[in-house]
Amino acid sequence: MGAQEEDTKSSKSSAIGGVIPMAKVATLVEKAKFYTSLCLGTTAILAVFAFLFLIPFVVEPAISTILADFSPHAVACITTEHVYAEGLKNCSWASCREGCTSAALRCHQIKVNYTRLPYEEFMKKPIGSIPWDVGDTKFFVNTEGCGYPPRVNCSDFAKKYGYRNIGKIFPCYYSRTHPETVVARYSWDENLKHLVLALVVPIVLFAVSLGVLCYWYCPPVRKTCGGPSRNLIDKYDRKEDILGEDEFEEDEEEY
Repeated sequence: MGAQEEDTKSSKSSAIGGVIPMAKVATLVEKAKFYTSLCLGTTAILAVFAFLFLIPFVVEPAISTILADFSPHAVACITTEHVYAEGLKNCSWASCREGCTSAALRCHQIKVNYTRLPYEEFMKKPIGSIPWDVGDTKFFVNTEGCGYPPRVNCSDFAKKYGYRNIGKIFPCYYSRTHPETVVARYSWDENLKHLVLALVVPIVLFAVSLGVLCYWYCPPVRKTCGGPSRNLIDKYDRKEDILGEDEFEEDEEEY
């Protein structure tokens, strides 16, 4: 009786002291592993959908911008024409569109002249002394010609480069691959940053999530990664064991 009382007292004292039984710890670890696996699986699925979503909206425009080979420095432009049109028939092209997936029902069509001379050098020389290299070419808000508010606001764009500002000289960027394409905003660093992020982030999230799940639930992967596996020595029977089995069989036959 005294020993039982001491055992009960020790168990109570251990429980009071905050010592968690090993079975409970194992249960908590399994629960944590389950919820972590659930989060990793969700992350992998979302990474795939994010990558598919970013291809038409970020990756493809960024690659097209790189292939267009815009001038790294701003050149001088001057607005020559501004037309505001309505209807699909009249809006065959638009200098600015708020939304890149739908056709424009209302559009601003702006045309400019530009020179390949850098903007700073052009402004230092007398106006009219340098001829324009390309005339009456289409002018776009950015390399895609479209965007979403608040980054792209077509009304503000038209007020800045059209209407009363016709004939005003401003900096712009032209494509060396397609000289008839001129844009108001361009940044090589920003374009490259968006491309790298759109490619690296979803791929890394998918690879890490899938790698952890495979390591946990695929035994071949755990073996190749140095996880617990069967020893090569234990894979084959030892000579002593084989001889012992043969002697045991001979003894049985004698009996």
